[in-house]
Amino acid sequence: MTKEQYIKITEPLRQDAEKTKRIISINQILTGLVFLIYPLYIVVLYAEKDPKLIKTIVVPAISFVLVTVLRRIINAPRPYEKFEIPPVIEKDTKGKSFPSRHVFSVFIIAVTIFYSHPGPGILIGLMGIAMAVIRVAGGVHEPRDVVAGAVIGILCGVVGYYVL
Repeated sequence: MTKEQYIKITEPLRQDAEKTKRIISINQILTGLVFLIYPLYIVVLYAEKDPKLIKTIVVPAISFVLVTVLRRIINAPRPYEKFEIPPVIEKDTKGKSFPSRHVFSVFIIAVTIFYSHPGPGILIGLMGIAMAVIRVAGGVHEPRDVVAGAVIGILCGVVGYYVL
């Protein structure tokens, strides 16, 4: 992404306080919803003594650790660092932009739930797409970061639930 592309994507939001508030709110709501759904799903599996419980905890946990290590190794700068323009979504993290861990997390949770409940899993996947768009429009990730996060989340889920 070039500086001009970054400005073109984020400037309309930065110039409109209402749009900025909306994008920040939607980011917080989606993040909160997805990260509330996952523990609730675990509680339901536990209550039902579902044998998928262990896999539901282990696959995302191992995948999350691997993505976190990958981010630290790559340590890609965030768009607001590279272009020295403040993001729409307040963030001061340095580096660790690739892949997007927010988007990865939504997609690994989507695949986790899809494994037993395809409808809700697809719905969470759609929330992941919205999150990806918001993270780019909000200036905290580049498109490649969110695409990689989604792809890695889906691949980890497929391998963890359908291959192993």
